[in-house]
Amino acid sequence: MKPRSLLYTLFGDFVQFYGGEVWIGTLIKMMGHFGVSESSVRGAILRLVQQDLITGRKIGNKSYYSLTQKGKRNMDDGVKRVYTIRNNHWDGLWRVVTYSIPEEKRVLRNQVRKELSWTGFGLLSNSIWVSPNPLEKQVLSLMDTYDLKDYLVIFSSSQVITHSNEEILRACWNLNEINKNYLTFIQQYETKLQDMQQAVWDDDISNEECFYERTRLVHEYRKFLFLDPGFPLDLLPEDWHGTKARELFWNIHQLTSVKAVKYFESIMEYPPDKAGFVNREKAINPFSEIYHD
Repeated sequence: MKPRSLLYTLFGDFVQFYGGEVWIGTLIKMMGHFGVSESSVRGAILRLVQQDLITGRKIGNKSYYSLTQKGKRNMDDGVKRVYTIRNNHWDGLWRVVTYSIPEEKRVLRNQVRKELSWTGFGLLSNSIWVSPNPLEKQVLSLMDTYDLKDYLVIFSSSQVITHSNEEILRACWNLNEINKNYLTFIQQYETKLQDMQQAVWDDDISNEECFYERTRLVHEYRKFLFLDPGFPLDLLPEDWHGTKARELFWNIHQLTSVKAVKYFESIMEYPPDKAGFVNREKAINPFSEIYHD
């Protein structure tokens, strides 16, 4: 597990429901379960601070960290996509983003490309990105964050004159490859689900083990955010494995959630001025209607 990615998993799946700010000692202990050393944790935090994604403060001799607005925007988008139920029906609109960012701002241009890809857009041609998903709010937020009003335009269209919808999808995304990755996930976790069901029924699994299993599960499933743009089901192949993979993810997540949250609560250390803020119900079950499209 890469420390930076694991930090986002922990903030999105646990810390945000407990005030959003955590002692570095708690982070070191949690990440140690996944083989991440203390020095690697501190190094990852330092890099995220330098990138204005995490901010820290000292209280006494202890350091506490929370996500910046920029970091929280990235986390919120990822959490929503992990826990949102996919739409069944497409609304028939293509969202099209085009930009012209000068060469002297190439760093900004590269960042915009990364963010559009992460959000779920596909590159149709040079500086033209498309998606059938309702991503207008995410693009407007991106424009505000990077002050892109003079460089970027988003519009929608209900018709592509020269190509079919299927041809546009094939040009921008490799759905067959994504489907193979979902099948691999299913093969990896089907047996684990059976083993964990038996362990939970026999009360033969500890809080710490459940924390490890749930965090590892979410971390692995999050990888699909970089692969699967999350299309409505009626745009996907009939043999789409993503639906079964999601059901498997949900079942294991719920099996482990109560004990995982209990373990997190046992090691979580709040800053003194924020002690007591808890949204345990959301931490146990993030699949609430707030995340449903």
